[in-house]
Amino acid sequence: MLAVMPCALLCAAGAWGADSVSVPGATIAVEYARDPQSLDRTALLAWVRYSAEAVATYYGRFPVARIQLVVTPQAGRGIGGGRTWADAGGLIRIRVGKSTTPADFAADWVLVHEMTHLALPSLPDAQAWLEEGLATYVEPLARAQASRLSPEAVWAGYLRGMPNGLPAPGDQGLDRTHTWGRTYWGGALFCLLADLEIRRRTEGRRGLQDALRAILASGNMETSSGIVPLLAIGDRAVGVRVLAELYARFGNRPVSTDLGALWGRLGVVPAGRSVRFEDAAPEAAMRRAMTAPPRDGTKSR
Repeated sequence: MLAVMPCALLCAAGAWGADSVSVPGATIAVEYARDPQSLDRTALLAWVRYSAEAVATYYGRFPVARIQLVVTPQAGRGIGGGRTWADAGGLIRIRVGKSTTPADFAADWVLVHEMTHLALPSLPDAQAWLEEGLATYVEPLARAQASRLSPEAVWAGYLRGMPNGLPAPGDQGLDRTHTWGRTYWGGALFCLLADLEIRRRTEGRRGLQDALRAILASGNMETSSGIVPLLAIGDRAVGVRVLAELYARFGNRPVSTDLGALWGRLGVVPAGRSVRFEDAAPEAAMRRAMTAPPRDGTKSR
């Protein structure tokens, strides 16, 4: 989640000590807003490292050279909500239960989601759907490419989540309807459709990942951009005008998507809370490529 950072929230950061995590090309300063004594700090720092490495795997590098991560310990177990700001390189504030186990940290998606925000220039409020939808879409793919999540888990999550992004009666385009479903999952569905169409038109040579790496090369969250020039950068990188065309369709009016047909083409079949794959499906190869390690060999250590 993106937000404006009140200065008062920074005052307590680091009052209870700090740690540092390094990944290639970046340093993450981990600070504690409350007493971290009961936290499993070894597991927490490992979580920070592999979350950052997953994002670096997807984008080819970590989006910023230095980031401040403020951890707020709280009662209970698990990872709470997070927020990200473009502040002095990047700042993330996240809540962590004092009883959180190493397994809980390993299963978390929240920190990867928040770190993904760092890779996209800040957009006008009307395009919050791209900021949040992109983080929703990229997070499981980044974890899968870094061998932190199974392909089945990626597609089971999409199968459950993507229907939330479909327009409801009375909805308008993504720029005009700012409900939770349309913002997070409508944006994610836009990204999925863009990824698949880029792969179709380039015969599998390029995907949305290539467009996003080019966008990051033009600027991270510390910069600002309008959506049209940003999408144009991505389109030039992949050599096909998919992002601009999809935005022209989805930005100002509701567009429905036959998700059943889409899953069928990809060979994604519901199986209880998970999925099974039909590798003879017409676009199964694209599905497999999306969760495979990047072709350039970028991977987490």
